[in-house]
Amino acid sequence: PSFNPPNWLFMPVWTVLYILMGIALYLVWRKPPGVQRKTALTLFFIQLGLNFLWSFIFFSFHQIGIAFVEIGLLWLAILVTTGLFVRLSATAAWLLVPYLLWVSFAAVLNGAIYFLNR
Repeated sequence: PSFNPPNWLFMPVWTVLYILMGIALYLVWRKPPGVQRKTALTLFFIQLGLNFLWSFIFFSFHQIGIAFVEIGLLWLAILVTTGLFVRLSATAAWLLVPYLLWVSFAAVLNGAIYFLNR
């Protein structure tokens, strides 16, 4: 697609996003143990796994359509994680917003690649 960013941009963007995600995780991790914290951390690691899986589906297996569905699940998992984080730390939730925005852009890009190559 015409709006595909240059390849050099991905590494610095993901580096910043992972730093923000790590800080958000730390802020929630240090909260007192409880059901809310456990649920939030579980969802955080589920979305992290979905993030990891998407790269293999898209880049290694070249299953662009399946990757498009999977990134939708990732987006929902990030949204739910952010909602759970806000109950424990508003700062942690806000730190996930750039990640949600970038994955939103990545989903649009994934969708465009899928539809342009059908």
